[in-house]
Amino acid sequence: MSEQTIALVTGANKGIGYEIAAGLGALGWRVGVGARDRERRESAVAKLRTAGADAFGVPLDVTDDASVAGAAALVEESAGRLDVLVNNAGITGSAPQLPTEVDPATVRTVVETNVIGVIRVTNAMLPLLRRSPSPRIVNVSSGVGSLTRQTTPGSDTGPIAAAYTPSKTFLNAVTVQYAKELRDTGILINAACPGYCATDLNGFRGVRTPEQGAAVAIRLATLPDGGPSGGFFDDEGEVPW
Repeated sequence: MSEQTIALVTGANKGIGYEIAAGLGALGWRVGVGARDRERRESAVAKLRTAGADAFGVPLDVTDDASVAGAAALVEESAGRLDVLVNNAGITGSAPQLPTEVDPATVRTVVETNVIGVIRVTNAMLPLLRRSPSPRIVNVSSGVGSLTRQTTPGSDTGPIAAAYTPSKTFLNAVTVQYAKELRDTGILINAACPGYCATDLNGFRGVRTPEQGAAVAIRLATLPDGGPSGGFFDDEGEVPW
């Protein structure tokens, strides 16, 4: 079994996910680039390798059971275990998202990727994570998922989004449940808020770079043993629920 730290980042072919993979690769880790699109996945792997990272492609659609099972088998075959899982893949969903106008199918689609996809991937990878001496799971969330921020007068939490925003609140709640179940296993799981980054997810309207947004996920991926679990963090520290 390799002594090299092994990580898998979902949705890693672009944006924040790519920068997380790049940051972990710069640490000397072996990084799996999880992505649905073959061409974009291979392009990202090639770019990471050119930069000196030990990257490998992992075909992965988080909404598909067979795809996720195949990804777990690939990681097991190529690495034998998994030390860090970063659940980054996510979608915003189509407009309109005013709660009085949103199509319930839109909510279902967003939750399928942003929440159920995280559960699906995490559970498939847990047997491999249990083989690690210091396993870590990072769920890439968003500050818009904070109910405290959403209900604080004057707080800027972006547009009303009855699919995307609640999906991140849901993801935060699921993260807490995992932490409670895994509290005696050594597996640390936390939610990360990257901030409002300029990515194609928001039409590049964000005010932070993807590299800046990746920093908190990288920090949580490299937590020491005994570090926090079941928390919600951004660059400044804990984010209120």
